[in-house]
Amino acid sequence: MNTLKKTLALVATLAMAATAFVGCGDDASSSSSSEASTESSEESSEESGEESSEETPAEPSGEIDASVATGGDQFTVAAWNADDVPYLIAQWKGISFDTIADDLANGKVDGINFINFGVGGGDASEKYDQLFQSGEDLDVYFCEADWALKYVNDDTKTLALEKLGLSDADFPNLYSYTDEIGKATDGANAGKRVGVSWQAAAGGFYYRADLAKDYLDADSPEAMQEQISDWDKFVAAAETVADKSGGKTALADTLGGMWQAYACGRTQPWVVDNKLVIDDFCKDFADTAKKLWDIGGITKNGQWTDEWTAAGTNDTCMGYFVSTWGFGGFALDAAGGEGGATYGNWNVCQGPQAFYWGGTWIVVNPATDNGDLAKEFIISATSDEAQMSEYAKNKPEYVNNSSVMDSLISSNTVFNETITNNLGGQNFYAALADNAKSINFNGLITPYDATIKTNFINAVQEEYLDGSGDWDKTQEAFKDKVAEAITDLEID
Repeated sequence: MNTLKKTLALVATLAMAATAFVGCGDDASSSSSSEASTESSEESSEESGEESSEETPAEPSGEIDASVATGGDQFTVAAWNADDVPYLIAQWKGISFDTIADDLANGKVDGINFINFGVGGGDASEKYDQLFQSGEDLDVYFCEADWALKYVNDDTKTLALEKLGLSDADFPNLYSYTDEIGKATDGANAGKRVGVSWQAAAGGFYYRADLAKDYLDADSPEAMQEQISDWDKFVAAAETVADKSGGKTALADTLGGMWQAYACGRTQPWVVDNKLVIDDFCKDFADTAKKLWDIGGITKNGQWTDEWTAAGTNDTCMGYFVSTWGFGGFALDAAGGEGGATYGNWNVCQGPQAFYWGGTWIVVNPATDNGDLAKEFIISATSDEAQMSEYAKNKPEYVNNSSVMDSLISSNTVFNETITNNLGGQNFYAALADNAKSINFNGLITPYDATIKTNFINAVQEEYLDGSGDWDKTQEAFKDKVAEAITDLEID
C-alpha cells in the first residue's frame, strides 16, 4: 500500500500549511483528505473480505434546470493534486484504481480531462481564479473547507445544486458539519446547498499504546479515553506523563494539532454583526495551552516538520491529534513505517473534544456544459450508497454517509490491513464514528474563520506562551492581526 505523501498533509489545510496553526473550520482534506491508498478495488475488497458490488449508480431524483447546459464534448474536473479525483472518477466509471491516475494524467480516459494543479491546497484558490479569468473549460472543481466559502458564496463561481435537480432527499445521511460547510451563507444562493463532500474527516487522538500503559496505566482505548475525555483531564494526564517520563515525553504532538481539536468546541461565531467576537472560549484555550506548554505536556515541534513525525518513534511524544486522512500515511510514518520502531504499538480514541480536520467539497461551475455528467459524478461520490460503500472499502475512505459507515463498521470491515495492524487490530474508523456525528457547526461558520483562527493561535503562541503571558496584551495582538488581515471588520 502506498503511504500518504507529505504533500497530502500539506494540502490537508490551507492555514496549517502556511502557519501550522489552524482551527477546525478548515481542511484540511483534505483536503484532507483521505488515506491515500492506490490499491486496486479488487485487492482492497479482498482485504475487507467482501465482494465488489455489482450495483449501478442510483438514478438522479430530479430534473436538471433548463438554464444548465448539458452534452458537452469533454468533462473537466480540477483539483490541487491527484489524491482523490482519479479514484472518485474510477469508482464512477468502473475503472481500475490501479491505472486511473496515470491514465488521467496521460489523457487516456475518454471524454474526461483532469486539471491537476500539483500544488498545496492553499495555493489552489489562486489557480482557480486564473482558470476562471482565462475562460477555459471547467465543469467541476474541488474546494477545501478553509477557503470554500469564497466560492460557495459567489453564484458566478458555483452553481446551486438544486439546478442539477439535487435536493435534500439525495443526501439524507450527510454528517451535519459537512452539510453546513456546503451551504452558501451569503449572496444569491444563501441557504442553498452549493457544495457537497464525499468524505467526513473526523479526528481523534492517535497514541502510543505501550507508553499509555507505562505512564497512565491505560491498557485499552476505552481506558485511555477515560483519562483524556475532557481538557481538564487531558492536562492532568499530560502532567502525569511528564512526571513519570522525567520530562522526556509530551502527551501531545503540537500546539497546532491541539488547536485543531479545541477550536471545534467553539459555541459562538468568530464574527457577529460584522464584529470580531472574543469570548471566554479564547481565554480558556489560551490557559489550557499555557498549562500544557509550561509543563512539557505538548511538544514545541513545528507542524509538518521532520521532528514532528519522528517524535512518534523516539518517545518524545506519546500521541497526535489526527484525522481520518492521516491514518494511511502520516500515522504510519510516525510509527516508522510498516515494521518500523513503533509499528503495531498504536491505538486511537476520541480524545477530549469531538473535532474534524480537513475535508473537500465538490462544486460545479455555473458555466458548465456538462450538467448531466456533473450530476452523475456527484451522485456517485456523495449520494449513491452502493457506490459510496465500495469506495469506502477500495480507497479506503471514511465516506460522508452515516448509514454506509455504520453498516461497514458494524460488520467489522477491515478497511486497510496495514493500518489496522499498526493499531493492534483496532477498527480505526469505528473509533472516530462518534466524533463524526457529534460535530455541530450550525450557525457558526463565517467567511473569515480561517484567517481569524490563524491570527488567534499565532497571537497566543507569540504573546501568551513565548512572550509576556499577559492576556490583555495577547488580545490586543490578536486584534491587531485581524485588523490588518480583514480591514472591513469592526474591532473593539
